[in-house]
Amino acid sequence: MKKMVTDQGLDDQIYCDSAGTAAYHSGNPADERMIAHGKKRGYDLTSISRKVYPFNDFTEFDYIIAMDDSNYSDLTLMRSDDQETTSKLVMMCHYCKEHDITEVPDPYYGGDRGFIHVFEILEDACSNFLNELKKELK
Repeated sequence: MKKMVTDQGLDDQIYCDSAGTAAYHSGNPADERMIAHGKKRGYDLTSISRKVYPFNDFTEFDYIIAMDDSNYSDLTLMRSDDQETTSKLVMMCHYCKEHDITEVPDPYYGGDRGFIHVFEILEDACSNFLNELKKELK
């Protein structure tokens, strides 16, 4: 998503970040296989993992996007009950147009093909999400 935002010159209007619902990967870079497959597709995956900060993240960000049902459920428990934060939470695959799926699968046990498939899904979802954001910016 960050690369797509940068490629379209929208860094000054759109800020995105990534966080997990569990802390066990906090402080770690992305999986080496994900970095390698990302590099082949032109992505520089240099971010360091962090855990979601419920109050800060639901306040700071306009959208909180979950990759799978488990993350969605965890994020639902983290948010406050007011309508503003309730409307922010959405599934990543909601934005997919080329892939008829409801969750981004875990690539870690699918070999190279698993990582390639996840990149294909995320490129589909992120490009469509970015198109929606650009409409909001107008």
